[in-house]
Amino acid sequence: MTKADGRRKGAQSGLHGRVVSGSAAPETAHFVFLLVENFSHLAFSCALEPLRIANLVSGEELYRWSLISEDGKTAVCSNRSVTLADRGLEPLDRHDRLYVISGLHVQDRISAETLNFLRREKRRGVAIGAICSGAYVLAKAGFLDGVETAIHWEYHDLFMEKFPEVRLVRNVFVANAPHVTASGGTAAADLMLHLIARDHGGELAATVADQMVYNAVREGTAAQTVSLQSRHGMRNEYLVRAIRIMQDHIEEPLAPQIIAREIGISIRQLERLFGKYLNTTPKRYSMELRLDRARRLILQSEDSLSQIAMSCGFISISHFSKAFRMRFGISPLKHRSRLA
Repeated sequence: MTKADGRRKGAQSGLHGRVVSGSAAPETAHFVFLLVENFSHLAFSCALEPLRIANLVSGEELYRWSLISEDGKTAVCSNRSVTLADRGLEPLDRHDRLYVISGLHVQDRISAETLNFLRREKRRGVAIGAICSGAYVLAKAGFLDGVETAIHWEYHDLFMEKFPEVRLVRNVFVANAPHVTASGGTAAADLMLHLIARDHGGELAATVADQMVYNAVREGTAAQTVSLQSRHGMRNEYLVRAIRIMQDHIEEPLAPQIIAREIGISIRQLERLFGKYLNTTPKRYSMELRLDRARRLILQSEDSLSQIAMSCGFISISHFSKAFRMRFGISPLKHRSRLA
């Protein structure tokens, strides 16, 4: 058998992750992906494909995988594609690596059956991680108190409200924790490349990245979102520091005069910086940050509008509603009704 034939045989996996030829070597790692309804297809693909490619380029079956769902038949992702599952929530092998993958509105997709399954497998010693908003599921199961955790940045506001005991970080992934977590999207690929390097060496991981034409592999400590400097093409450290202060004081916004004093410039200088780089004023920019957070909470949480208003620094619901309507062209109440 040629080396190419060996690679093809090592990479042969059946539909939906079933191995259809050859027997699994003792060192073969088995990943089990629990697909929660409305899961992120991008995160799922970025988690699965590096494993397939690792088998392909190594010529060995280093990894195999199974897909599971609550009903054991299918799972529908956020782009409405239907994925066939291999099985339901039956007991796993204690050496399996279980990863929960979910997406938008995860708080509405968590069932008692899923939570019971996760708690049972944790008691049995199965390693459990999460990708994208899957960390929300693990937190709901009670796994993440005091644990450093990564979740998609859009869920940070809701997550901090619901699970203040969790050590939430803005990293793309956290691999050195009791429960491995990745923030979603291409961060799943970063995590898998990290795990491949840990299992089989950096050269194989680099080869897999090359096959993916993925030349910007990130370490776990990299930030999820594009930096302010890159997003706006700005290099002014005073402006960056001012925006960071605004982001850290969403619930109790600081006056521009206080922010200017904190970073060591005059209020006039601060206003000039916001005008030059962002074509806005400090006050308006702060308001937009707060309203953007409010919209995320309306989308993701069941908190009352008055609770959301308070958590975003508004002293009255009427002021909040007026500002929200001016920014988005719709009232918070109608926005929530439309989402429902």
